[in-house]
Formats: sequence, structure tokens, C-alpha cells
Amino acid sequence: MSAVSQARPSWGGAPLLMGVIVLAWTLAITAEVTGEVQWVHHHQLMVDGMAVWASLALFLVAWQVHIAAMMLPTTLPMVGLYRQVAAGQPRSRLARASFLVGYLVVWTAFGLAALVVMALLEGLGQHWHWLHPRPEWLAGGTLVLAGAFQFSGLKERCLDKCRAPRAFLLSHYRRGVAGGFALGLRHGAFCLGCCWALMLVMVIVGIANLAWMAPLAALMLYEKVGRHGARLARPVGGLLILLGLLVMVDPAWLPSLVSDHGLHASHGHGSH
Repeated sequence: MSAVSQARPSWGGAPLLMGVIVLAWTLAITAEVTGEVQWVHHHQLMVDGMAVWASLALFLVAWQVHIAAMMLPTTLPMVGLYRQVAAGQPRSRLARASFLVGYLVVWTAFGLAALVVMALLEGLGQHWHWLHPRPEWLAGGTLVLAGAFQFSGLKERCLDKCRAPRAFLLSHYRRGVAGGFALGLRHGAFCLGCCWALMLVMVIVGIANLAWMAPLAALMLYEKVGRHGARLARPVGGLLILLGLLVMVDPAWLPSLVSDHGLHASHGHGSH
């Protein structure tokens, strides 16, 4: 444990990870600029007769890029600290890799769960005709949920864990590959606990929608590492609740929803 107490959180200890983050943002920007971004939206994955396995594979690839762009920057202090602590143990590189795998397993499971829920809700919309033409209710409700979660004690407790990587390692560090994987799972769980609602917003608006991706990524990063990150949660929560209510009244407040609604309508007409 002395290695943990002597280590210092570092942003520069993982150059390969920094390269992955830069590549992920480059891919997201390229998708937006070229107009191919709709192919990783959960709506598009369910249409055009695409096989389920192909839709799922496409979503998983896009989701990993999305996690690399938005979530990995927020965990760099923990990664840098763990890199220092694990340097003296056998198979340290494999242990560090297993830590990242554990972290990604948590977020991949969340992405799959969100995709399944979205598919079920859209399936219900096909049967409940009063819901099908009103996607703004789902989007607005998600924004209200995300805003309300900003005020929750659970978010605050999970953020406290993410803001104090040294204390986290002192409590949970274990040597070995299995120890690294377990630590990644635990860290990913706390990360999920404070950010799941904001990431759910991204599933609704489109997981490579830069207009939402950039500000939400900056928000989650500042909440974890910013000096006044704790003070930002409640004002942002209030804004999200207000925006959600406005979207439920008029979907024009969320332009991406209008295009998605048009996409649904065009496919609906084409099927008759």
C-alpha cells in the first residue's frame, strides 16, 4: 500500500490511451462531417432490413468509440495512478490492460442494456399508436430523468469516489491480472453510477451527435476533475429538466429529434 500512498495522479502516463481518445474524437467528427453519423443511431440500426447480428455489431463498435471519446478522458487520472502503482508487480502490462477491460465491460453492458430498452420502447410504440407519433415524450422524459439524477445522493457518492482515485486505490487495490480486472469493474461501476443518465441522453439523441457529445463530455470531465465540479451538478440538472419539459411540449427544442421523427415517418409510409 506504500506504493499507492506515494503515487500521484497523472494525465500523461498513458500515451497510447491518449492516442485512442484522439482517434475516437476524429472518427466521431468525421462521421458528423460526412453525414454518416445516422448509421450508429439506435433508430437506424433497427431499419432497412439489417440483420440483428449486424446491427448489434455495428452498435458495439460505435459504442466503444463513443466510450473512448467521452468516458476514457474522465478516467485518465485513475489510469495514471494505477499505472504507477502496478509498475512493480509481475505482468504489470497485462494487469493494466485487464483494468481497462474491466472498465469497458461495465460500459459495454450499459450500452447493450440501453439498446435493448430503446428497441422495446420502439416496439411498444408500434402497438400503442398514441405513443408512436410522439418521440418527443421519450426524449423529453430522458432529459428530465437525467436532470433529476443530477440532484441525487447516488450521483454525489459515486462522484466522490471518482474524484479521489488515491483513496479508491487504497481501499480496493489488489495485485495481479484478476485484481486489475476487478478494480476496473469496480471503478467502472462508480463511473457508471455518476454518468449513466447523461450517457442515456446520448443514446436518445444519437451516440455520435457532436452537438450533444462535446458539451456532455466536457461536463462529465469537469464534474470529476474540475475544481468546482461539485457545484456544477445542480445548475446543469435544472437546465436539463427545463429543456426536457420544453421538448415534451415542442420537439423543435431538440432538432435531432425532428430528423429522427422524419426518419421514422418515412419508413412508416414506405412500409404501407
